[in-house]
Amino acid sequence: MESLIIEETKYTPYIKFDAESKVFELMGKSYPENTFEFYKPMIEWIEKYFQEIQDERTIINLEIIYFNSSSSKLFFDFFDLIEEAHNKGKSIEINWIYDKENESALEAGEDFKEDFEGLEFNLVEK
Repeated sequence: MESLIIEETKYTPYIKFDAESKVFELMGKSYPENTFEFYKPMIEWIEKYFQEIQDERTIINLEIIYFNSSSSKLFFDFFDLIEEAHNKGKSIEINWIYDKENESALEAGEDFKEDFEGLEFNLVEK
């Protein structure tokens, strides 16, 4: 399976999904003009990835410093997919990385962690 790499723009995060290392990264700001269209390749890729992997551990690092409400909805759908894979026995670790001075990023991470209690969801201060 090929990796998925989407370069960062002023309005969209850097996305790197590396099937070989099993480490995925989303970093930057997220307020694209059409959120669901922008993230469509990522959602399709992760669905296919979870169908193909077996017992390997997957690590997802999210360092989103700002996002709009439609991105929040998209992230919720993304965590739903991860939770579904987790419930099928996939080993997944999520690291929500935030700057200690960015309280809104911390609060968003706390909200997602609370909404997805069954996942291994770590809040990581940098």
